[in-house]
Amino acid sequence: MNNKKWWQNSVVYQIYPRSFQDSNGDGIGDIQGIIKRLDYLQELGIDAIWLSPVCKSPQDDNGYDISDYQDIDPMFGNLDDMEQLISEAKKRNIRIIMDLVLNHSSDEHRWFTEAKKSKDNPYHDYYVWRDGEEGVYPNDMGSVFGGPAWEWVPELKQYYFHQFSVKQPDLNWENPKVRREIYDMILWWMDKGVGGFRLDVIDQIAKEPDLKITNNGPRLHEFIQELSRETFQKGDLITVGEAWGADIDRAKLYSKPDGSEFSMVFQFEHMMLDQEPGKEKWDFCPLPFVKLKKCLEKWQKELHGCGWNSLFWDNHDLPRIVSRWGNDREYRVESAKMLATVLHGMEGTPYVYQGEELGMTNVRFDSIEQYQDIEIRNMYRERLEKGYAEKDIMESIYAKGRDNARTPMQWDDTENAGFTTGAPWLGVNPNYTEINARSQLQDENSVFHYYKKLIHLRKENSIFVDGDFTLLLPEDENIFAYVREYEGRKLLVAANFTDKEVECPLLKEWGVPADEDGAAKSRDNGVKLLIHNYNNLPSQQKLRPYEAMIWEKAETGTEI
Repeated sequence: MNNKKWWQNSVVYQIYPRSFQDSNGDGIGDIQGIIKRLDYLQELGIDAIWLSPVCKSPQDDNGYDISDYQDIDPMFGNLDDMEQLISEAKKRNIRIIMDLVLNHSSDEHRWFTEAKKSKDNPYHDYYVWRDGEEGVYPNDMGSVFGGPAWEWVPELKQYYFHQFSVKQPDLNWENPKVRREIYDMILWWMDKGVGGFRLDVIDQIAKEPDLKITNNGPRLHEFIQELSRETFQKGDLITVGEAWGADIDRAKLYSKPDGSEFSMVFQFEHMMLDQEPGKEKWDFCPLPFVKLKKCLEKWQKELHGCGWNSLFWDNHDLPRIVSRWGNDREYRVESAKMLATVLHGMEGTPYVYQGEELGMTNVRFDSIEQYQDIEIRNMYRERLEKGYAEKDIMESIYAKGRDNARTPMQWDDTENAGFTTGAPWLGVNPNYTEINARSQLQDENSVFHYYKKLIHLRKENSIFVDGDFTLLLPEDENIFAYVREYEGRKLLVAANFTDKEVECPLLKEWGVPADEDGAAKSRDNGVKLLIHNYNNLPSQQKLRPYEAMIWEKAETGTEI
């Protein structure tokens, strides 16, 4: 382990600040609220906190439209609060990872307000402009959030390019002055003690809109390597590149062990498998389970020894995994634990999204008016105009809407789940009276305590970091099973992904002993159970609904 980076043996916890903990009763989570909950996170055992953006922003896209990279948005606090958070987290051996949006800024950033003044303004070329005439777009490219990707500025008789909201103009990375401004800003945050950065949609910075290229542009890795040399390599940081368009070869470049780009990559191939091919994310289909296993196997094997992956089911842009691929009704606890077992058993750095460690679920608000997300609202309007039935639109939102992940953190069973004494900015999921942190901290069999055990298990066993990965039963439609192997030790991870009891002769084949009645025994002949999401052992031949476990055995002659 001596040659390993600290972040390879770490677990990261993502906080969506406006929904985590409100400290002043305005209904919006803030930095002081996060400080208040650091002991909870220390108890869970995490090593770093990834903060979704807290920089100054008009909040057109919930902070992913930054108007000042070197200030904190007043809704979250101020720079003193941020410095206190970094300091208090450090006392608990927790590092703070900032979320940086470097593909675009807010249209209220001083660079853009200057850029709009004239074509000769020194900041004009900080953004991507094209000459034209009103109503005749440079091309037919569309914005991710709907509508054209070009916005007319009449006083300049030019269009600016925006891949996302009209209030998020794309930065021009071809301009070395832009890059220098960004590097200086990052170094400034590093001086304040930040432990790392997550780079939002970083694979889109080298866009070439005239060729309709947004992600993976020809200069992408040149830009990222310069960014790393000028900033990240000057400190012992964790850096994460969000890359929706990453394949294996690109991921190897992003996460090369020499640190020339990032520590690791966020890739989303596995999270797009329940989307109908060639359609939008709202057009979902049943999870192709065998494809999921083979996808995860590919990333485990192909990056082993030459790259590093982020392990995640949830984040601020994705629905809750227990509702998506688990069972958030009669088997919520079991399936939440099962999904965690499968993920944390693999190679990579696991990420826990706030509330995931409680098994928080998707929400079903009655009206579109209760949703706040710009993407949801735009999709609702566009699909109504196209003639979709409102019922079908709402079902898509219930399944895939980003606000599923953004409902306030469920701390206890008091009003507003202990999140705020005011009116929450987004409604609290009504199930907070049953699903909350306070009750789970008191219950040794809770989802929270299971996550705590998993996190501890990873820290104590280098096999999770270094071990080879072998997928078992690749064509099985019910069971996800694999082996991790390192220096004479083997781990078997076996999980039932269904709500039915299924035959699993694998345990017997692998050497798990059983008593006379066929129940598996915890220890015998060098085999022992490390973690299990049921309170009693299974039949040797069967796995109960969403049952999951990790067994360990040593090679012949090797002590466990």
